[in-house]
Amino acid sequence: MTKTPYVAGAALIQAALLSACDAQRDEALPVTNVATPAPTAAAALPVSGPKRTVLAFGDSLYAGYGLKRGESLPDAVQARLRGQGIDATVVNAGVSGDTTAGGRRRLAYTLDRLKTPPDLVLLGLGGNDVLRQVDPAETRANMAAMLEELARRGIPVILTGMMAPPNLGPDFAYRFNRIWPDLAREHDAVLDPFILQAVIGNRQLMLPDGVHPNAVGVGRMADRVAPLVARQLAILPAA
Repeated sequence: MTKTPYVAGAALIQAALLSACDAQRDEALPVTNVATPAPTAAAALPVSGPKRTVLAFGDSLYAGYGLKRGESLPDAVQARLRGQGIDATVVNAGVSGDTTAGGRRRLAYTLDRLKTPPDLVLLGLGGNDVLRQVDPAETRANMAAMLEELARRGIPVILTGMMAPPNLGPDFAYRFNRIWPDLAREHDAVLDPFILQAVIGNRQLMLPDGVHPNAVGVGRMADRVAPLVARQLAILPAA
C-alpha cells in the first residue's frame, strides 16, 4: 500500500484492520507461530547449499515505502535466510501503489526479465485494492490469474494475505478476506493470512501514516515470513 487520496484514508484503514485482525485469524489457514529472533552476526551460519532465488512480488509493503535502502521486507528476509546458512537471494519486485490488476499485468514480464526462473515467489498484493474499494471479485480474479501463471511455470508460492476494514461493510469484508485462504487451498500455496499482523496498531513499529511498517516493524514481519520461506526452500528438489 501507499499513501493515496482515496476514500477510507490511512488512519481509518489502520484502525479498522486492527479491529478485524482477530476475526480473520480464526478463518484463515492455520499458521504456526513462526516468529524467531533475528540472527546475530555471531550466531550466523556459513552460507552453503544450493543457490536459491526468491522473487518478492508485491506492493509498497515489499518495496520498502518510507525506508532506507536495504531496510525492505525482502532485504530482511534475505538476511535471516543467510543468517541460517541458506544461500538465498530475495529479489525485490515490490511497486508502491500497485494493485492486483497492476501486478497481474506485470508478473509475466517480471518473470521473463529474470536471468533464471525463481525457485519460489512471495506474492503480496491487495492493500491498494482496499483503498480503491475494488470489487473483491476483481481482486480474486487477478490473484487467481497470477497464481495460475506461476503454476504454469512450475513455481511454488507463498501468499501473504491482506484484510479489508469492516467499515466497508460485512459483505465486502467477507468476500475480500476469503480471497487468500480460498486461493491458497485451491492452488496449494503456503499462506501467511495477514502480512501486517505482527505490527498493525503498534505505533513503535509503524511509520507515522499508521499503515506502513518502520524498519523495526519490517524486522518483526521478516521474523514471521522468513521461516515460511526457509521451510519451502528446504523441500525443493536439489538444484
